[in-house]
Parts: sequence; structure tokens; C-alpha cells
Amino acid sequence: MMLVWLSIGWVFASAAVACLPMRHQYVPGVALLLAAPVLIVMAGIQFGWIYAALGLAAFISMFRNPLRYIAARLRGEHPEIPE
Repeated sequence: MMLVWLSIGWVFASAAVACLPMRHQYVPGVALLLAAPVLIVMAGIQFGWIYAALGLAAFISMFRNPLRYIAARLRGEHPEIPE
């Protein structure tokens, strides 16, 4: 049951961070970006792989721009960051 409450808290925190101006989203956004895979793996262990796959799809959908940025940086490119 604790996983459900943590996941609900993560959703509310991500909605609150999305309301912040872009320059204030970086630090809490990175924390949410790092916490999401942990919650997804925990959901997969507790509820099954199909729920983990659905959570991963939602995670990739919500964080597609930061994940693109990280992938570009890993390839050695220098993409622009919006102000």
C-alpha cells in the first residue's frame, strides 16, 4: 500500500513542478526523473511486469524532452536549453 501512496505523491509532485516556470523546474524535475524508475521497478515487482510496462510508457511520454536532451548529450551534441 505504501507504493501506491508514493506513486500518488509522485504524480502530485510532478504536476506541481510542471506549474513552475521553466528555470525553476530543473532541480525538482531531475529528482522526479530519478525517482520514477525506482517506483516503476517497485510496481513491477509488486504488481507484475504489465504494470511496469505501462508505467514505463507513461514515464517516457512525460519525460520525452529531458530524455532526448540526455541522449543528445551522451552522443556528444550540445542541444539548446529553453529559457
